Amino acid sequence: MPEGVVADSAGNWVDTAAPAAARPYLRLSRADRPIGTWLLYLPCLWGLALTILADGSMSAFDLWIVIGAGIGAFLMRGAGCTWNDITDREIDAQVARTRSRPIPSGKVSVRGAVIWMCAQAGASLLILLTFPALAIALGFLAIVPVLVYPFAKRFTWWPQVFLGVAFNWGALLIWAAHSGTMSWTPVVIYAAGISWTLFYDTIYAHQDAEDDALIGVKSTARLFGDKTPMWLRGFLAGTVLMLGLAVILACQDRSILSLVTALVGPWALGWHLTWQLTQFDPHDSDKLMRIFRSNRNAGLLPLPFFALAMFL
Repeated sequence: MPEGVVADSAGNWVDTAAPAAARPYLRLSRADRPIGTWLLYLPCLWGLALTILADGSMSAFDLWIVIGAGIGAFLMRGAGCTWNDITDREIDAQVARTRSRPIPSGKVSVRGAVIWMCAQAGASLLILLTFPALAIALGFLAIVPVLVYPFAKRFTWWPQVFLGVAFNWGALLIWAAHSGTMSWTPVVIYAAGISWTLFYDTIYAHQDAEDDALIGVKSTARLFGDKTPMWLRGFLAGTVLMLGLAVILACQDRSILSLVTALVGPWALGWHLTWQLTQFDPHDSDKLMRIFRSNRNAGLLPLPFFALAMFL
């Protein structure tokens, strides 16, 4: 393997096009793996689409919300991954898939990683400050689950819940950015996102189940074991039902045609997750990674139906 390349992410644009000095830091931010940014960004788009459906209003500021949330997702995902690698550097050094990451491999010092993390968080703060006060407050609260998540696998079998709490916060924040208020609807979207995270990150965690068992790291993949497909079906159902409920709540004042169109979104998402279940093989790491990455497409599926429903 070429020097500095991370074992489970080779041949990407960071390896081939980025300046050599920047590559370790971009790898630290997982810029070579955009799926994480997508999974952070998509709940933001769900929240924005459904709040527009709920209040029936749209403005030029919503375009900035789309752009700002996308940039913010990239930056905060990078800051979160950097924090994760700082706290997990000793664990990562013991796991085959992660020991080539920048900190355990010695390409980036802990001090350098802390500075890089603060730079990314500071840039995302500048975006957050363009949003209404409630969204800003929610943005500051989001720091808590981000800080706690890397330690969760040390004290609970359910670290994926903590990841879900952190990764889907954007549904609440972006609802507030558009409307300046909060209601039960974004909370239900948030719950749907957490269930979805439990689905895809349990699949992801099966890649490291054997190494995690050796070093004592906990995960839902290890907890569920051979019963994982049964649990995944439960998370699938929870995701679809809660996102469907959020659609119903958001469309209370809209036409039946608008409601039915928007409900196709959770249905389409459910079919994609069902397909993922048919592909699940806990012993095939390459397939597990492909399934995990396919959740970008799964999360995009509801959006065209939500958008169409706005005009019906």
